[in-house]
Amino acid sequence: MKKAVVLLSGGLDSATALAIARNRQFECYTLSVDYGQRHRSELEAAKKVAQSLGSQTHQVIKLDLTTFGGSALTDRSIEIPTSGENTNIPVTYVPARNTIMLSLALAWAETLDSQDIFIGVNAVDYSGYPDCRLEYVQAFENMANLATKAAIEGKKMTIYAPLMHLTKKGIIQEGITLGVDYSLTVSCYRADELGRACGVCDSCRIRRAGFAAAGVIDPTRYLVNS
Repeated sequence: MKKAVVLLSGGLDSATALAIARNRQFECYTLSVDYGQRHRSELEAAKKVAQSLGSQTHQVIKLDLTTFGGSALTDRSIEIPTSGENTNIPVTYVPARNTIMLSLALAWAETLDSQDIFIGVNAVDYSGYPDCRLEYVQAFENMANLATKAAIEGKKMTIYAPLMHLTKKGIIQEGITLGVDYSLTVSCYRADELGRACGVCDSCRIRRAGFAAAGVIDPTRYLVNS
């Protein structure tokens, strides 16, 4: 089996991306990044998802992005939005997060002699993040094939974003088909230490609407009185 590094946050999208990689007969090595995110329970969720979906090895890299702040996910003085209304890039955007994560995945892929990386970004039902667009993924892949020893020696790197053109409804339906246990995942930006979701942040709204549209029971554990 070919090896693939799969970025796994512990959320719904990355869990589905892992299931797709496994279904495509890749031997998967999952990578999570502890960057100081407020919703730290997603890291525990990632471990459970990796085990559930047969990850060969699961790695967690610690990298403190709270040093820079600039995001509601890394700076507790910035409120996480709950209005559901957004026309600009939201305050939950973490500067350079996907670039950092993909760079770490690229480094691990080279050491594993892997040419394939999966990331669960999505440009349809997404939160307005510029590093979730197809143009960004293509640009990073081009960079990877200029910057790595493996690529220079003829082993072309490929960045897969299999959810790019799917709605949240479509992602959930695909994941259900592939056996993803979404009760293990954490998407909420304000999830507590047990992984229970607030139900009102933008991520919760998108997730909840996706399950409703897919006609699938939402297995998310919500906080009392949410």
